[in-house]
Amino acid sequence: MSTDDTTLITSSAADLAGRIAAGEVSSVEVTRAHLDRIAAVDGAVHAFLSVDQEGALAQAAAVDARIAAGEQVGPLAGVPLALKDVLAQKGIPTTAGSRILEGWRPPYDATVTRRLLDAGIVILGKTNMDEFAMGSSTENSAYGPTYNPWDLTRVPGGSGGGSAAALAAYEAPLAIGTDTGGSIRQPAAFTGTVGVKPTYGGTSRFGQIALASSLDQPGPCGRTVLDTALLHEVMAGHDPLDQTSLDAPVPPVVAAARAGDVKGLRVGVVTELGGEGYAPEVEANFHATVDLLSDLGAEIIEVSCPHFEYALAAYYLILPSEASSNLARFDAMRYGLRVGDDGTRSTEQVMALSREAGFGAEVKRRIIIGTYALSAGYRDAYYGSAQKVRTLVQQDFTAAFARADVLVSPSTPTAAFRLGERSDDPMAMYLNDLCTIPTNLAGNAAGSFPSGLTSDGLPIGFHVMAPHRADDRLYRVGAALERALTGRWVGPLLDRIPELTGPAATTTTEVTR
Repeated sequence: MSTDDTTLITSSAADLAGRIAAGEVSSVEVTRAHLDRIAAVDGAVHAFLSVDQEGALAQAAAVDARIAAGEQVGPLAGVPLALKDVLAQKGIPTTAGSRILEGWRPPYDATVTRRLLDAGIVILGKTNMDEFAMGSSTENSAYGPTYNPWDLTRVPGGSGGGSAAALAAYEAPLAIGTDTGGSIRQPAAFTGTVGVKPTYGGTSRFGQIALASSLDQPGPCGRTVLDTALLHEVMAGHDPLDQTSLDAPVPPVVAAARAGDVKGLRVGVVTELGGEGYAPEVEANFHATVDLLSDLGAEIIEVSCPHFEYALAAYYLILPSEASSNLARFDAMRYGLRVGDDGTRSTEQVMALSREAGFGAEVKRRIIIGTYALSAGYRDAYYGSAQKVRTLVQQDFTAAFARADVLVSPSTPTAAFRLGERSDDPMAMYLNDLCTIPTNLAGNAAGSFPSGLTSDGLPIGFHVMAPHRADDRLYRVGAALERALTGRWVGPLLDRIPELTGPAATTTTEVTR
């Protein structure tokens, strides 16, 4: 790859957008450079499930034509993006990482997808994920795992490991994820990238394949804080097609990212999110980052959220319950995989055979748990009790935010673990989400920002939580850290990526029209 091409894939999205708007480089050139990059390394990384080369180049050419005609374009126009395969894109295979949706091409765009396209952002393809977003490692994808570009023997996190890995491998400068219990933030921590879960209702869920409707939230991912904020602003805002969408102005996230000032900001350290079970290097990095915020002028206080310790148990009752209801729609009668329909079997038998063949082990596990939790005689004991704990977690946040402007913790208890290390132990896998789950239960905003490396050279994430509709505070803290840490740690290294070779043969498919 030439030096010029290297610059095209290593530059920030903001820089690329500025160069494209100024006519210094075309969107087609930038898009083609990223498509070449995907072709070169995705056989080892497997970040993408499908790549829409024809569509991406057509979108890029349309942006170039608008610029040539003197039209004003958006702040990210012409910049390529990787889209998590849980958001509908008209005419493009959308599987949610599951065999049961293999071959399905939506007849419509998700609202987030439509806003990206309207903003001139170029969608390269759909990224790998844990099936129906159930997982913390992207090992539960029906199409094979994604590999962490920092170390191909390790996971990139989940469920949105494909989007995070695409950023870390320089296959895309921007990505979209969805976050139900940490599926944006945990992969960001494992790959040294930025990932934000907006306030619930801040981004539209219309066209997102539902896992748990009261928890799911699409969000922006990037390699820099400003890039992530710019993407956040593009995708956010009220949507009448989503009944849970907030009819309120988008918080000033871009201005906050540009300012990056934490002087006088009250930062609350959550005492329950640390200690036993947290890797020593992760905890040491967390405390060093808190000290850095203090040096930058923030006021550091300790806060207690006593019900956070019950959040994991409550989450793994609420999520399966909602999932068992949402996934009932995949019955092989209208779209997706259909097995055993040879004229000799009843509708019920075809449904059962199709769901048996189409759903993976983790999805079946959570459907069974959720169906049991909602069954007659058990609903109040399990699901009802979990909802009461959810209220207590929300009250903990309310009390904590009365004393602090943001709360902080490690993003994850450990750095990226090895592939297969926790596959046979669901509880060990679930514990990855200890720090991120409370935010989803409460619905407030949170983000993970790179804060250092372990002695093994693996990224560590710093988790910031903000009150409802105060998403801009996340970017204030993230930008301040990014500037202060520049030169203190190394981001994803381009010169090591082309050397990556892994055991995985790519299963990425080229979209045909």
